[in-house]
Amino acid sequence: MTDLTPYQARLAALGKLALNVDLERREEFTASNGWHLDAYEADLPSEPSGEPLERGAFNAAVDVLREYRFPPPDLITGIFVPDGPLEGRVMLLKARFLIFTFYFGVRVNAVIDELREDAQERVWGYRYATLEGHFERGQIEFLIVKQLATGAVQFRISAFSKTGVIRNPFYKI
Repeated sequence: MTDLTPYQARLAALGKLALNVDLERREEFTASNGWHLDAYEADLPSEPSGEPLERGAFNAAVDVLREYRFPPPDLITGIFVPDGPLEGRVMLLKARFLIFTFYFGVRVNAVIDELREDAQERVWGYRYATLEGHFERGQIEFLIVKQLATGAVQFRISAFSKTGVIRNPFYKI
């Protein structure tokens, strides 16, 4: 876990910011309107059919996702207060590219924990959206999905994003 001491002021400031994307206009966020739409899936170890096992792949993946331990730490690190509720969590993302380090903020705006009976799936995950000052606008959703009939477990990511207003000319380049 990251020592929060050097980041407390930044986290407090992020907590006061609004989202920089209007999620009520989601139907407008299409490729034809200049938005990037992404979707990825990765197979995880399977389990027996039925509800997730207490110590199985699904629940292990949920723990990794909740703690934001899945991105490669040499590329991106999530800095947040781990003891608070997940929904509403403000995260300072520390991204590295070549010799540069960038910081930007996001807020978890939905937690998903449901049985999708029509698809026979157990689903857990969350979405976060970008905050004012982020170099992009958008939202990303992370899901752990178990197919109850087969036991197959997947990690799914879907996102929509668009370059935001970048005031810093160095970041813009």
